[in-house]
Amino acid sequence: MAATGQGRSVVFGVDALGENDEALKWAADEAHRRGLPLRMIHVVQPSPRSMRTLGVAFQQDQVRVGRRQLHLAGRFARSRHPKLEVSAEIQQGMPGPLLVRASREAAFVVLGSRSLSRIEELLSGYSVTVPVSAQAACPVVVVPRKDGELDDPPHLVVGVDGSPCSGVAFAAALELAQDHGATVRALWVWQRPRLARIDEEATLDELRRTLAETTAGPRADHPDVAVTCEVVSGHPVRELADASRRALAVVIGRRGSGGFTGMRLGSVPRGLLHDASCPVVTVPDPGDRT
Repeated sequence: MAATGQGRSVVFGVDALGENDEALKWAADEAHRRGLPLRMIHVVQPSPRSMRTLGVAFQQDQVRVGRRQLHLAGRFARSRHPKLEVSAEIQQGMPGPLLVRASREAAFVVLGSRSLSRIEELLSGYSVTVPVSAQAACPVVVVPRKDGELDDPPHLVVGVDGSPCSGVAFAAALELAQDHGATVRALWVWQRPRLARIDEEATLDELRRTLAETTAGPRADHPDVAVTCEVVSGHPVRELADASRRALAVVIGRRGSGGFTGMRLGSVPRGLLHDASCPVVTVPDPGDRT
């Protein structure tokens, strides 16, 4: 599977609240752009233990809600692209694992963000953005509710740090930019060591050379995409979140060079899911196996 996937569909997770039209727009437009079907999935969770006596009624109510949201979402998608192939399905189980399973045959999984706090996300069984971004077999696009202003021409931001996964993310950003007629801004965010005494200017010059070298190969495959490369000092999440303002999307590898073995979603993509002002595209590590 290529960086942005050669799957059979674009998967869209339909929320029970159905409040994020921006996420549905992204999913429908991407499916139309790639000539792929839009596969909409709504997941009905098992009845809580406290409601076991009302389990059947609870499930039936959730299915009714799901069918209505799928109907509305399908009508919205077809209004944007009348010839788009759209399918809708209700699955029962836990949303995260089911969407991860669907990602194995998808080009993208697109999710809306509920803008939960970190504590709300931890406690909410309905929060799927972090677990799906961490485990999906294809890139995951998490779209915020607000439709912010975009620069003209549009541009994407991509975080690069020299790791293999950031290289795959850069290639994915180039492919997305070509499809969207956008430019790419590649950022290497460097954090100055607190204790070590170093020549900062010499270090930044070396990082600039490394950034140019590591991006040269993928850029040659997309000669029509304009790319700017920058090395900036600061905290990666803060700098990339600031850069995401007015961007079409920010693209990030699932794990960077500072990640820990066994932690599929690094601290930077996790932070951007909360702080970015635009859609966040998380690209899986090529060594990950779902």
